[in-house]
Amino acid sequence: MTPSTSQLLARPFDDGNAVAFDPLFERYHRYVAGIAVRLMGRDDSDVDDVVQDVFWLASRRLSRLTDMQSAKGWLAVVTTRTVRRKLLKRRFRRLFHVDSPPPEVPAPGASPEEHAALRRVYEVLETLPVDQQLAWSLRFLEGERLESVANACGCSLATAKRRVEAASVCIRKVLGDA
Repeated sequence: MTPSTSQLLARPFDDGNAVAFDPLFERYHRYVAGIAVRLMGRDDSDVDDVVQDVFWLASRRLSRLTDMQSAKGWLAVVTTRTVRRKLLKRRFRRLFHVDSPPPEVPAPGASPEEHAALRRVYEVLETLPVDQQLAWSLRFLEGERLESVANACGCSLATAKRRVEAASVCIRKVLGDA
């Protein structure tokens, strides 16, 4: 039997006042997976890989985290940067026809029209530069403030605004709202 991600990663930390890993994982693994699904536009093994990568990194840097309150934002940044690397790899693989097209985007409770619009949005996002894709997804799919988008993307507020606006223009053109 193959151990699960939580079994592989859940190990005790006795690092003084550092946050313990098990409660961190239990509290935020669904949050990290949710961000990954929305940023990547798929619900497949890539999401599991992102969660595993994020919490592997978290386990290595856990001693720097002193309270659970800052964990959520920190994990969002780590998740965004991990997804960015995955998206860049995916684009490279597609360039050489090694990667298959993404499966349907999960949209529970959406009408057929809403599901079709969401699918078109993700199709457009996949054609944009990865940095624009991530900034727009964080802003509108995750509902993050622009300051948080800039922090997660590792750029200035002005750059985050430009990336979100550039992606918005492309999406409006495709959806016919321009």
